[in-house]
Amino acid sequence: MKVVHTVEQLRDQLRGQTRVAFVPTMGNLHAGHLSLMRTARQHGDPVVASIFVNRLQFGPNEDFEKYPRTLDNDIAKLEQARDVYVLFAPDERELYPEPQTFRVQPPADLGDILEGEYRPGFFQGVSTVVLKLFSCVQPRVAVFGKKDYQQLMIVRAMCRQFQLPVDVLAHETVRAEDGLALSSRNHYLSAPHRVQAAALYAQLQHVRNQLLQGVSDVAALERQAAQTLESTGWQVDYIAVRRQRDLLKPQAQEITSGEPLVVLAAAKLGQTRLIDNLEV
Repeated sequence: MKVVHTVEQLRDQLRGQTRVAFVPTMGNLHAGHLSLMRTARQHGDPVVASIFVNRLQFGPNEDFEKYPRTLDNDIAKLEQARDVYVLFAPDERELYPEPQTFRVQPPADLGDILEGEYRPGFFQGVSTVVLKLFSCVQPRVAVFGKKDYQQLMIVRAMCRQFQLPVDVLAHETVRAEDGLALSSRNHYLSAPHRVQAAALYAQLQHVRNQLLQGVSDVAALERQAAQTLESTGWQVDYIAVRRQRDLLKPQAQEITSGEPLVVLAAAKLGQTRLIDNLEV
């Protein structure tokens, strides 16, 4: 595996390649990331991964400074897995050589709801860095996990509207045995909170099962799930049932007519904020 730190080095490695598959990450790699890269290898050659902790997507009171940076361990994991040909690991000066005054602003009806409501500017930061990475890597395929469901939809919408020649593939969420979605932030959890963290997925399952059984009072389902978590110490930002196609609230008739739905959640356990979702 080649490890490069500059855009020039990256382009030298990829010159003439037309089937590049790309997996962007912020590092601190776990089994979920490695699964994305295995999928990328099935859809392109060579596979490029990136590791970059993107300051633009962190709010002023979020965890940019303490976000885990484990490049040496990440390189070892990638070399052992042998799915990645090039790892692009730039520093901030390389990817942002001047102030990033040009930003990508997602539409409000998709970018300012759910995560966008609780993390203002987050999706602007994500979209801007993804567009810049796509420009550097020029992939034919990019693989994103469904755990970040809203992010996946925004990246796809950005590619459509800018007519980027990138096929954005969705990878199923990789979970621990108890259902907790794998995330680099899970290591923030204390041992007792790690046990308790599986309750988030359990509530998503409960809401999904109720919908499949014909329950149509979405507001009540959302409220009950939030109250159940809050009764055991969670701080819930949202548990929301939305349409898969646009993340808008479903109409009553859509719930009973089989409209594809998704249940999304974000909640804090102690100081650790977790997100998850489950398609219906």
